[in-house]
Amino acid sequence: MTRLSVNINKLATLRNSRGGNNPDVLKGALDCERFGADGITVHPRPDERHIRYSDVREIKKHISTEFNIEGNPQGKFIDLILEVQPDQVTLVPDAHDAITSNQGWNTITHHSFLKEIISEFKKRNIRVSVFVDPDTKMVEGAARAGADRVELYTEPYARHFHINKHEAIKPYIKAAEAARECGLGLNAGHDLDLFNLNFLYKNLPNLLEVSIGHALICDAIYYGLENTIQLYKRQLTENSTS
Repeated sequence: MTRLSVNINKLATLRNSRGGNNPDVLKGALDCERFGADGITVHPRPDERHIRYSDVREIKKHISTEFNIEGNPQGKFIDLILEVQPDQVTLVPDAHDAITSNQGWNTITHHSFLKEIISEFKKRNIRVSVFVDPDTKMVEGAARAGADRVELYTEPYARHFHINKHEAIKPYIKAAEAARECGLGLNAGHDLDLFNLNFLYKNLPNLLEVSIGHALICDAIYYGLENTIQLYKRQLTENSTS
């Protein structure tokens, strides 16, 4: 089964745009669980422009499904992970001012750094996933650094899906096979939506988890949050016709 982890950053972005606590981010996380999400993902950034560190602490206290925290392992992010001890941490090499994640790690160049960080988190029994481009060398490098999983950066796939989905998926199939051969679990995320998710799912048989936020929250405006989560989960089944 491929698990759906809902990234709730956009709920926090909406809340922060007006101040106050509407929408309530913690309630949003709990509602996502109640509506069928298999996990909750957050990506706190140093400026806390959407998810705040206080949100992360509160969410950890109350959710019962898997908690995945994404981010660049620098400074106070490391401290937060060691304090909160989520089920999974996804290491993402985004700059402090990045609008959104836009590349995976060079796991060869940053081998020593990643190995040290991964070791520190795994001592606390935190599963570590490394965000990588669909490149077999980067996958293999993540394995050598001690990662438990890789998360494939799927923006290139999403961008080319409507042009030629069969060509768009090819590097992901190779990367997924490399992950399997290295003994790594496989996650995927970024720009996945109701149009491209099922094709990815059907072509990556060892896919364990997808993390989806922006498109899912946008769809919820039209379809409602509960219905939208179920629509996404339906894409993670073999009998989907999408």
